[in-house]
Amino acid sequence: MNYEGQICRPPMERSSFMLPVAVGCSYNLCTFCTLFKHLTYRELPMEQIDAELKRVKDAGGEPERIFLGDGNAFGLETSHLLHILERIHHYFPSCHTINMDATVTNIHRKSDAELTALYQAGIRNLYLGIETGLDDVLRFTRKDHTLDEAYQEIERMQAVGFIFNAHIMTGIAGEGRGMENAEKTAEFFNRTHPARITNFSLFLHSCAPLYQDIQSGRFRPASELENLQEERRLLELLETDHLVYDGFHDFIELRVKGTLPADREKMCRKLDDAIALWAQKEPVFSFWG
Repeated sequence: MNYEGQICRPPMERSSFMLPVAVGCSYNLCTFCTLFKHLTYRELPMEQIDAELKRVKDAGGEPERIFLGDGNAFGLETSHLLHILERIHHYFPSCHTINMDATVTNIHRKSDAELTALYQAGIRNLYLGIETGLDDVLRFTRKDHTLDEAYQEIERMQAVGFIFNAHIMTGIAGEGRGMENAEKTAEFFNRTHPARITNFSLFLHSCAPLYQDIQSGRFRPASELENLQEERRLLELLETDHLVYDGFHDFIELRVKGTLPADREKMCRKLDDAIALWAQKEPVFSFWG
């Protein structure tokens, strides 16, 4: 596979056949993200997509699960997406699940009829960067949606049958706001009922616009101890049944993973141990200058 840029996909898609359909992110304005800042967004020509499908087919591949890359493949024009899906089923008739990243705005720009057509053509899981339950933080980090818009569009996609999977970032609200963010984010998910939540706890590189906000004093980052406490509070408050949770940290060696509510106690104990450990140390901040 020829892939331009940094491969980015949810951890649960690691065994999926990843089919590039675009380069970069069509929005690419979020101040915390550096994945696509060096890329100029473009859609890949159908000839290149078809050639990749044929290459895998000729090599003996028969994937049942496919992930479309790059940053927000669901933003492609519906007719183009449907053409890609048709070619996937032409080469791989046994493929039963096609997944991709999406934004709230991507969903908003598609009619109910378009959403239905895409679901019927095989798309199942959509991964949305929700990031936070606080509207002012969404505005500050230049996300392309409000909470009300997210409620509306998630309801529309779920009504059609799509599976809602969420990405969040503990620490995104900054110093002193972790508990507030945990409570508001839990409130959001207790209403929208995602199947999975992946927590990519905030990590900033110096080329991220939000890092520049640290330098200018407009943003005060939370310590990793605060992030752990925020994550602990979030797990206490999430009420959705059969919810898969996966939490990552970049500066400390910790990953918290399980299914709620069954694994809540085990995950909270793991976080309690980490909180006790980091409470005895000098504060650590997850950014790199």
